[in-house]
Amino acid sequence: MSTLIVNGVRHTLNIDPATPLLYALRNQLELSGAKFGCGMGQCGACTVLLDGQPVFGCITPVSACEGRQVRTIEGLGSADKPGKLQASFIKHQAAQCGYCIAGMVMRAQSLLEQHPRPTEAQIRQHMEPNLCRCGTHMRIIAAIKEVAEGAKA
Repeated sequence: MSTLIVNGVRHTLNIDPATPLLYALRNQLELSGAKFGCGMGQCGACTVLLDGQPVFGCITPVSACEGRQVRTIEGLGSADKPGKLQASFIKHQAAQCGYCIAGMVMRAQSLLEQHPRPTEAQIRQHMEPNLCRCGTHMRIIAAIKEVAEGAKA
């Protein structure tokens, strides 16, 4: 038995502790925002936050998450009430195919929580581990900058 705290809710799962967090989220908890991309922690489609830090869900075992806070894209907002960062990604049309976007938003969320007013260079460096095959990187950066600039006001 493993206990996960996901988006503030405690879940007890009958799951092998070596199971990747991504599979627990998608298969047991039916949270489908984080996507399976490469399965090797190289693309970032599966990025979620673990105690506020971005991790690749495809290579993070459930055992590493016991008693820690896991946040997924579903914990930031909904289609009806998107969070600030989600709304900015929508406004800037940062998603083309949309496959990488949940991971991108979660990585950006961690940056803005740690550094509410990052420079563009800091944004680029922080976002580097996550890939977008559609090439919307400039729109993604614009969306993050808009939220950061709103924090300056």
